Amino acid sequence: MQSMTITKTADVEGTLQQIYALAAAGCDIVRCTCNEIEAAEGLAQIVPRSPVPIIADIHHQYKMALAAMEAGVHGLRLNPGNIRRPEHIKAVASEAKDRGIPIRIGVNGGSLDPELYDKYGGKVTPEAMVESAMREIAYFDEVGFDQIKISVKASNVPLMVEAYRQLSEVTDHPLHLGVTEAGPLPNGLLKATAGIAALLLEGIGDTIRVSLTPEPGGDRTKEVVVGQEILQTMGLRKFTPMVIACPGCGRTTSTYFQQLAQDIQSYLRHRMPEWRRTHTGVEEMNVAVMGCVVNGPGESKHANIGISLPGTGERPVAPVYEDGEKTVTLKGEYKRVDTSQGDESTGVFKANGQQSYDNAAYQQTNGLFGAPLGTHDADIFSVGVDFIF
Repeated sequence: MQSMTITKTADVEGTLQQIYALAAAGCDIVRCTCNEIEAAEGLAQIVPRSPVPIIADIHHQYKMALAAMEAGVHGLRLNPGNIRRPEHIKAVASEAKDRGIPIRIGVNGGSLDPELYDKYGGKVTPEAMVESAMREIAYFDEVGFDQIKISVKASNVPLMVEAYRQLSEVTDHPLHLGVTEAGPLPNGLLKATAGIAALLLEGIGDTIRVSLTPEPGGDRTKEVVVGQEILQTMGLRKFTPMVIACPGCGRTTSTYFQQLAQDIQSYLRHRMPEWRRTHTGVEEMNVAVMGCVVNGPGESKHANIGISLPGTGERPVAPVYEDGEKTVTLKGEYKRVDTSQGDESTGVFKANGQQSYDNAAYQQTNGLFGAPLGTHDADIFSVGVDFIF
């Protein structure tokens, strides 16, 4: 899981702040621009303080790659589209070999070697991108350098997918996946997921980066979360308990289960840095928040912790399950809460006109579900994780 800072690398403290945030979100590797000598000098201060490996992103100037290695970076990304002279490429590879520093050959559809662009009819093709990568490997082979990872990114998803498929047929080097310039949410999320997930399903890919355009003044942590969700959904890695929740329909006119699912998901991510240290395996959990009787009991039973709330017109019962066993069934007549009176318990339903489902669940299941909505997120879902350890 990789991401990239958006600060000037010469701004050491600002860059480190972003690196710390990315690492806290679960990023494994962080890439920083090295486009000037001041950036290389900044890297020399950043690398010793970084909690994760730092990769220098190199374009146009091969001497910046040499300076970045001198600064102590853990790896390089070279763009063969704008560093094209064989003697420069081999000089970097030779130095990387001596230092034991890996290099990613980062082919990008937007900066393809002009010679290859013309060769393939004045357009970017999968064949052109693969040829660019293989030409770079040949230069590395001449100096005996083989600590290589390769990417062939494009902003067009079908083009990107086909390029990686062709590349996987001609090399066994590790492949770094990504849809470059995917754009802002939500389109960027959809493009990145479509491209990366399609390849992962075929067993292609070793590392990933989700390239999202951040909001003005925003950071990169959203793209880390998206990348984690892709890998977790594909069953390749686990980062946080998976929340299973139905989309809602005419049976679920209440919004309570929707709010509860969102609050639980936010709370789980909020607590994971601590739980990862104190509760080994907690990221393997599945948590179900279901809104009616159709799939609710089944999904809740299959989860580690699950609740099946009643849909519109259904009996006012909400079974709660722990590791497949029903531990309690919440019951009671329900009515809508009048929140205009400043009621502290702002759940959508109240059982027996006195106790909301969320409060009842909290009291009867040791805090597995609920607390009065409107309180701090950290109180919404006080998970009793001890029961699974």
